[in-house]
Amino acid sequence: MTTKVITAEDVRKVAHLARLAIDESEIAALTEQLDSILGYVNQLSELEVTDVPPTTRAIEVSNVTRPDQLEPWPNREDLLAIAPDREEDFFRVPKIM
Repeated sequence: MTTKVITAEDVRKVAHLARLAIDESEIAALTEQLDSILGYVNQLSELEVTDVPPTTRAIEVSNVTRPDQLEPWPNREDLLAIAPDREEDFFRVPKIM
């Protein structure tokens, strides 16, 4: 038989501290569920991890990027002609402030 990690009294106390209204009928189910979760966490603490480096992900993920390359638009006047609002050689945009 395994030792209980959390008791019904612990559930009541946490519910009181969290200002949760829990019926007595829910106490037994919550005690069992929370005990199961904490028991699993205790199992994880038994693993030998001294030689395992800390990680943020299970697998390495890298972003595939390309270097920015400045390329002038082939026909600048055509691009400026389709602008909703233009001021000389620039796009006119609303203020953001």
